[in-house]
Amino acid sequence: MEENSCNVPTNVGFSVPVRVSRETKPDASLVNIGGVKIGGSEVIIIAGPCAVESQEQLLDTASSVKNGGAKILRGGAFKPRSSPYSFQGLGEEGLMLLRSARSETGLPFVTEVMDTRQVAMVAEYADMLQVGSRNMQNYPLLKEVGLTRKPILLKRGMMATVEEFLLAAEYILNQGNDQVILCERGIRTFETSTRNTLDLSAVPMLKSLTHLPVIVDPSHGTGLRWMVPSLAKAAVAVGADGLIIEVHYKPEEAICDGYQSLSTNEFAILMIDLKRIALAIDRDISLP
Repeated sequence: MEENSCNVPTNVGFSVPVRVSRETKPDASLVNIGGVKIGGSEVIIIAGPCAVESQEQLLDTASSVKNGGAKILRGGAFKPRSSPYSFQGLGEEGLMLLRSARSETGLPFVTEVMDTRQVAMVAEYADMLQVGSRNMQNYPLLKEVGLTRKPILLKRGMMATVEEFLLAAEYILNQGNDQVILCERGIRTFETSTRNTLDLSAVPMLKSLTHLPVIVDPSHGTGLRWMVPSLAKAAVAVGADGLIIEVHYKPEEAICDGYQSLSTNEFAILMIDLKRIALAIDRDISLP
């Protein structure tokens, strides 16, 4: 069978893979992460540190983001770093700390899986598996996470087109796992003043083409703490189903990405503003 025979024609210059296409499934899909549903009228906030560093750091941050209104905790146990000498994460110890934080706060958590050899172990702990930007086109990994039946958070590759992004999601759905969330996290352009260029135009485009929920990562999208609130608000305004935001109880002491992590106080203030924007577009963010 030719590859294009499984695609749905569109007017955007390419054919959308059939399983992710809104032509195949007109109604928006809901993805259930430990009882939290993404894709409905409520805008869901995922928040937490870039990397799990210690029990104190994780529990303090997790409690704070829950009090601020986050519904899901994020935290990296395995970290892909540009330099082999940078902190690579705590591994399974980090997963155990995340499980402990879930027990303490009741927040389900998402964490990244980087290798097919890690999938089974991470799936034992996590409520949702994240496939990061660098692995968006790691097809063996996409197939492996598709077999877990766990919810999957798929981040857009830093140089990927919307078409390539949808094709990557199709790999997961093709394994029988339709619990997939797409995450716009910025793409690499010629601009150097920000870490990436956050492509908010991708949000309404994706939502018109696919039934899968679409969220935005304004932390990696900018790489600058002071810009995160503005881009988070804009993401909600253009229709994102959720946000994933880096928050650290002591950003100035963070082992990685402290320069783009909000403090817990900054996060609490942002949540109030986000709720106002959500209500203005007939959606909601439930606060404690």
